Amino acid sequence: MNPLHHPAVTAPSLNPLRVGMLGIGVVGSGTCRVMERNRRLITARAGRNIELRALSTRTLARAHGLVGPEVALLADPLEVVRHPDIDVVIEVIGGSTVARSLVLEAIANGKHVVTANKALLALHGEEIFAAARRHGVSVAYEGAVAVSIPIVKALREGLAANRMEWLAGIVNGTSNFILSRMRDANLSFQDALAEAQRLGYAEADPTLDIGGFDAAHKLALLASLAFGMPLQFNGIAIEGIASVQPIDQHYAARLGYEIKQLAVARRQPAGVELRVHPALVSSSSLISRVDGAMNGILVNSDAAGLTMHYGAGAGSEQTASAVIADLIDIARLGPAMRDHAVPSLGFRHEALTSLPVVPIDDVVTRNYLRIPLADAAVAPRQALEVLARLGVAVSGNPISDSDKQQMALITSPIRDDRMNEALRQLQVQFGAREPAMRFRVEDFP
Repeated sequence: MNPLHHPAVTAPSLNPLRVGMLGIGVVGSGTCRVMERNRRLITARAGRNIELRALSTRTLARAHGLVGPEVALLADPLEVVRHPDIDVVIEVIGGSTVARSLVLEAIANGKHVVTANKALLALHGEEIFAAARRHGVSVAYEGAVAVSIPIVKALREGLAANRMEWLAGIVNGTSNFILSRMRDANLSFQDALAEAQRLGYAEADPTLDIGGFDAAHKLALLASLAFGMPLQFNGIAIEGIASVQPIDQHYAARLGYEIKQLAVARRQPAGVELRVHPALVSSSSLISRVDGAMNGILVNSDAAGLTMHYGAGAGSEQTASAVIADLIDIARLGPAMRDHAVPSLGFRHEALTSLPVVPIDDVVTRNYLRIPLADAAVAPRQALEVLARLGVAVSGNPISDSDKQQMALITSPIRDDRMNEALRQLQVQFGAREPAMRFRVEDFP
């Protein structure tokens, strides 16, 4: 029998899951298209119909072309979140102010919530998850992190038997696109950013992406899922990618590395490292091959070992895929949600542990240094002598580029605060015409 026509799919005893949506932008429109195109498949997997019943948007004319007459179009989003005939509210308006109020109102009215809003959850997740527990509803957010990659489900369910040791990922497609274009086309950061904006990968104000904040929002969620800790966005050390130059990518390649913007969460005896910054990764590693606007996340756990999760990190239908997957999970559980739903962060609330965040000064890594040379004939030896006196050991053979009067090298592991002090002293003692450039090196198995 064709499973799409199995009687259980459309049994009249199974009430449809009634959905209201806030917003009809990129994600909202993609959600409407995928729900309509794959309606029968979605019903077969959910075990009952999932029906969009109401939609709130400031652009009602646009919505008319995306939904049928059975969908109530409402200008006031409060009418959706308070609607008595709505079971689930999809929040795709973005931001963390209006969205917070609407999500909390939906929860207070007994609605489950599906959101792709990583900033909302990173900043207000504790409040939102607590409200959901009080009202016996679910907050689902697979689309908030690396949208086409089911990383939330992987950490929360697929790897549930494991003790997570670390995870590291490229979770912002805009920054990854910019760094890829700089490397491949020898573009400056500004030129690559302008190209990303022309192609729609970067916003007119790209600060959230290039400054590392979007990746940090996602890391807060990933770290909580991995380590069973409350959300710790304010503890994340964040650096953007604007300091990366093509010359650094060139030297990194000669040394056997690629430069990527990484989000890193690593378990340590003293707590958990949480950091977002540009980093050198070995050219032979899986993560180095994640290019363009793609995302990739490495997870290292005790039983499963090292796993790699790869896919598109943005896009209309890519995000819709994750949003609708969350709807299907809610539809499958039905009225048993309170007792059988997977906890929002993968651990029972009472089992969450407040792990301390290791200060960035205490983090130990190897480092890439690019040192300007005042006198290319003698300065490389002098620079290495200064570094040795400052307690900075060099790993491997440095690059000495007399044409550009630059030297590039990789250090042995050293604490962050000691590396920063060595750079300050190097500037004073060596008298370079400009400060040395430094990026951390991340070593993966």
